[in-house]
Amino acid sequence: MSAATPSRRSALAFGAAVSAGAAMALSPLAAAASESRHGGGAKPTVVLVHGAWADASGWSTVAGHLQDAGHLVVAPGVPLRGLSSDAAYLAALLATLPGPLILVGHSYGGAVISQAAAGNSQVKALVYVAAFVPDIGESAAALAARFPGSHLSDDPTAPIPTALQPVPYDGGLDLYLKADKFRDVFLSNRLSRQRAAVLAATQRPASAVALGEPAQAAAWKSVPSFSLVARDDRTIPPAAERFMAQRAGSVIVEADAPHAVHLTHPETVVRLVGRAVKETS
Repeated sequence: MSAATPSRRSALAFGAAVSAGAAMALSPLAAAASESRHGGGAKPTVVLVHGAWADASGWSTVAGHLQDAGHLVVAPGVPLRGLSSDAAYLAALLATLPGPLILVGHSYGGAVISQAAAGNSQVKALVYVAAFVPDIGESAAALAARFPGSHLSDDPTAPIPTALQPVPYDGGLDLYLKADKFRDVFLSNRLSRQRAAVLAATQRPASAVALGEPAQAAAWKSVPSFSLVARDDRTIPPAAERFMAQRAGSVIVEADAPHAVHLTHPETVVRLVGRAVKETS
């Protein structure tokens, strides 16, 4: 066998470094978990999962309060490329975290946690924040269209909701929330125009596949759930949120809040997570 070329040796060295880094990456999580458990009972690890047109930074205030309460908090970036692949990504992450686990999903993130938690005995509660809670065979898009009240489209016959801007990529289709619709649809005009403009500019798009793919698992059928219904939600109709929460047998809390309730009412989200921890510990 011939000796490896310099470029081949570099690639091998890089691969080894990445593998070593992946193994070492868990040590800060393990250290944080150990510190939070030192001298007391084990507190659940709280995993905060964002949805479409947002990113993990939207959880910053919620995460800070939960960390102050002694929880290890993880808020991963979700690929938003397909429900099956997003759920598999999250499930792989969950396998690296110390339990017990409390999963919190906002919007499309609710569908992700419902599927990712299936079969994981470490997951003790599912917390849905203005979120989709699909049953097997249901998609986020279908559930949103099932009830009136969403501002995503003013034309029910349009193949793509009129508030969304499609952008092709590698044979797929990314869907952005149009900047001039963002404050109304996502925030119900509850935050300033300046803040809404920043959020619109930094949004993460979701693929059409992600929003249209049917769920393959529904962990809420066996895991206790807690749901926050946002009464002024203009993305997911509040009636849809109530229907899904009631069907799941969730503990239900309502708030006069927009879809992005974690941004406008973080303390309400924190209280619900605290209730989930208390009632399932």
